[in-house]
Amino acid sequence: MKSKPIIPRELANRDVDEAIKHYLREDATQAALGFIEALEQAYVHIGRHPATGSPRYAHDLDLPGLRSWPLTRYPHLVFYIERSDHIDVWRVLHGQRDIPVWLLGDVNGGTSSDL
Repeated sequence: MKSKPIIPRELANRDVDEAIKHYLREDATQAALGFIEALEQAYVHIGRHPATGSPRYAHDLDLPGLRSWPLTRYPHLVFYIERSDHIDVWRVLHGQRDIPVWLLGDVNGGTSSDL
């Protein structure tokens, strides 16, 4: 199977930047580098095997096609939708956040017009 390109949305990039800044503020440079590596590994996996992500939040929130994939050794989830020609990465959220609120806020705020 050919790998699909990963295209993060602006909010997903912002989530990643915030996570890295958090680790750097905590003087945890190795953790920040590990986070980046784990995210890159997740993107490779999702690009090759998009159907393996959990559809839990798609069902919970009635957002068809939404899947999530956990980062290895980090408490973050990548939220994405498989498109015909790419993977649309919607958010990269810490698992302890109120995920339905964050995701529904995106829908209600109009940032997910193509869901």
